[in-house]
Amino acid sequence: MGLIKKKNDVNDDNRVSSMVEHPGLGDRAVDVVVILVCALVAFCSLVPMWHVLMSSLSDGKTLLASSGVAWLPAGGFTLDGYRHIFGDSSILTGYANTLLYTVASTALGFFLAVMSGYAMSRDTKLKGFMIMAMMLPMLFGGGMVPTYMVIRKLGWVGTRWALIVPGCTNTMFMVMMMNAFNAVPKEMYEAARIDGAGHFRTMSQIMLPQAMNLGSVIILNSVVGQWNSWLQASIYVPNKRNLWPLQLFIREITANNENFLQTSNPDYSRYLIRYAVIVAATLPIIVLFPFFQDKLEKGVIAGGVKG
Repeated sequence: MGLIKKKNDVNDDNRVSSMVEHPGLGDRAVDVVVILVCALVAFCSLVPMWHVLMSSLSDGKTLLASSGVAWLPAGGFTLDGYRHIFGDSSILTGYANTLLYTVASTALGFFLAVMSGYAMSRDTKLKGFMIMAMMLPMLFGGGMVPTYMVIRKLGWVGTRWALIVPGCTNTMFMVMMMNAFNAVPKEMYEAARIDGAGHFRTMSQIMLPQAMNLGSVIILNSVVGQWNSWLQASIYVPNKRNLWPLQLFIREITANNENFLQTSNPDYSRYLIRYAVIVAATLPIIVLFPFFQDKLEKGVIAGGVKG
């Protein structure tokens, strides 16, 4: 009996091993090429960021005289560039304003995307018309001048509303949420409706948690877009510095330090400002990105599936 059992175990192992597909030489070569290409892309992406970081920590005079990529801080480690930008209280004001605009615009925009996406995902008589009405703004836009006229008529020029409301609506995000809700099994929606749940409760407690992979992609893109936004502020609040976002203050500080060499006794540490402001502006986004990485990957894959 023992020999028969061992023979059966060997047969099972052979059967399992025959079912496993072993990669051939061509597959391994393709894997190596893909890994090398990804490594090259990652290297090309990281080098400029590393150069800016090391330059912001360098000695200004030494960095000005050097050329090429700064692999290490030129002339020794210094924080003079950061002392210049954070010594100016306007940077903190810009951070506060940008944080306010980003949070408010992202929250309001996500709420509108969820509500409109849920409405378009339901089988209603006006579903086709609503989708068509949402798709048209993706193809045709009114332009900057008509938008400014509307904002002025609403009385929002010179206020925070001009920087929050117009940028919170995005047709693409609404369509993405529609596809995310369409991917939720209809049986769950029908079960919730049979149990007496209303539309808002069904959307918020049943469907939205299952659509949050794609929802996280929308939130991350909204945060990045709003954090880097500066054009709207330069149009609607050009003379109100207390309402400026961080990017406008950075542009002003950089412009004011372009001609520092023309002074009789130049302060070479001002050459570091152009690098320090880039690090100060991008660091929050870089810190935030890893928290969304898993959901971002799942959301991108879900967004590529037709709902």
